[in-house]
Amino acid sequence: MSQPLILAIPKGRILDEALPLLARVGIEPEADFHDGKSRALRFATNQPDVSIIRVRAFDVATFVAHGAAQIGIVGSDVVEEFDYSELYAPVDLNIGHCRLSVAEPDGLATGNDAASNAMLSHVRVATKYPHLTRKHYEAQGIQAECVKLNGAMELAPSLGLSLRIVDLVSSGATLRANGLVETSVIMQISARLIVNRAAFKMRSAELAPLVEAFRRAVGVRDAA
Repeated sequence: MSQPLILAIPKGRILDEALPLLARVGIEPEADFHDGKSRALRFATNQPDVSIIRVRAFDVATFVAHGAAQIGIVGSDVVEEFDYSELYAPVDLNIGHCRLSVAEPDGLATGNDAASNAMLSHVRVATKYPHLTRKHYEAQGIQAECVKLNGAMELAPSLGLSLRIVDLVSSGATLRANGLVETSVIMQISARLIVNRAAFKMRSAELAPLVEAFRRAVGVRDAA
C-alpha cells in the first residue's frame, strides 16, 4: 500500500482562504488542525490517502521541490523567487492576492520608480526576495545589493539599513504607518497549486485526479 500523499500548506495570509477551497476539493483536516494551541505540524484529513503539513510559505516550495511533500499551495512570489525546476504549478487558485512592490520613505519617493532610478547604478534594498529584487533592478541596468530580512522590512529605511525595501503589499496600511510609499510593483501575486514533477509521473493515478479537482474547484478548464 502506498504512503499517503502529503499536501503542504502555508501558515499566514493564504491559509484562511485555502481552507474553503480544500473543502470544495473534498479535503478537510482533522479537528486538531484548528486548535490554536496545538504545536503539531502534520495532520490527518477526512481522506485516508491524504495528510497535511502546515509550514512557512517559503518551506512549502522546499518540501514539494525535494519530494518530502508531493503537492502544495503557495504564493506565486515563492514559486518565482525559488524557481525550482522540480516544481510544476498547474493551477492558479485565485486566492491570496497581493503584490510584490518597491517602497521607500514618503519624503524621498518620486512616485515614479523608473524615473528615480535613471541616474542610479547601485541600490541597497532590504527584502526576503533577493532573486526577484535583483532581477527587477537588473532589467533597469542597476546593481541591487540585497539585505536579507525575514520580517519587519518597514524598519530598514528609518534605521539606516537600506533606503528601499521590496516586500508584499496588500492594502498598503503597514507601509503608510511606517512612513513609506510604493514606487513600483514588481509582480501581482496569487496562490498556486504546486506539484513535485517526479511524483506527478510516479503517482499520476493519485495526483492527476487531485489536480483536476482543484481545477474544478476554481473553475479552471486548462492548465495555467
